[in-house]
Amino acid sequence: MLDFVFAVDNSVTWHTTNLSKNRNHYSFLKYFGPKLIANIQNYGAGIYYNTLVPCNGRVIKYGVIRTDALIEDLLHWKTLYVAGRLQKPVKILTQSENLKLQLALTSNLKSAITAAFLMLPESFSEEDLYMQIAGLSYSGDFRMIIGEDKSKVMNIVKPNMLHFQKLYSNILEDCPQVVYKHQMGKLEIDKSPEGQFAQLMALPRTLQQQITSLMDPPGKNRDVEEILLQVAHDPDCGLVVHQGISGIVRSSSLIQTAKTALTAGMKKSVTYSMKKLYKMTKGWLRRR
Repeated sequence: MLDFVFAVDNSVTWHTTNLSKNRNHYSFLKYFGPKLIANIQNYGAGIYYNTLVPCNGRVIKYGVIRTDALIEDLLHWKTLYVAGRLQKPVKILTQSENLKLQLALTSNLKSAITAAFLMLPESFSEEDLYMQIAGLSYSGDFRMIIGEDKSKVMNIVKPNMLHFQKLYSNILEDCPQVVYKHQMGKLEIDKSPEGQFAQLMALPRTLQQQITSLMDPPGKNRDVEEILLQVAHDPDCGLVVHQGISGIVRSSSLIQTAKTALTAGMKKSVTYSMKKLYKMTKGWLRRR
């Protein structure tokens, strides 16, 4: 199923127009009008999905998110829901000349590389890197336990290595923290406490806050820099980063899934869930 995301400046205006043109795309919420739909959109990951929509002989789903909410997620990983999707190769159909958005898209890719570095060993392959990046937005997602094919990350990366390289190679070549042996498909990074501290300080704000809450005992109230310095010296630094990412994803994926019952309606929700379970079972049988 094709997945579209529309970044819009005014959600109420967009849904008003779309309701007049494509009313049948919406669940029962269409009877409550565009203002309520826009309010529901703002919960969780800030995106409103219409799913299982027939379009030119195919079935699609499309999400609507405010441009400012998208920029915030890209820069700070507030939910890592849409930012996570945009860490993988996608086709941008049209893009406004919004400099803040363009810079945020690049910042999100750099953050993905930094987080992946912290969870990888000193030497690794390009495929290892892209597997780590592609898996970021699935860390802590309960749907990976029930509802998603466990091979999903591998299925994203292996057929799309060239697309991942196109997306990330320029950033890797300009990154002072990595030795990028492009022809060999190998990378080496600085795993010293100093190197890891620099990477931790470059992580998005929400992830730093998650790590801080994991590592700071109640009542101590140490500053973020002090805690990140402690994590940089911890042999389990990568695990702490992974737990921080999982905390972000777990919360947003639960709320977004709960929203689906409203935005898709009961019939579409059941149909969509059954499709996911079928794919998960098919993947499980393929590995046996």
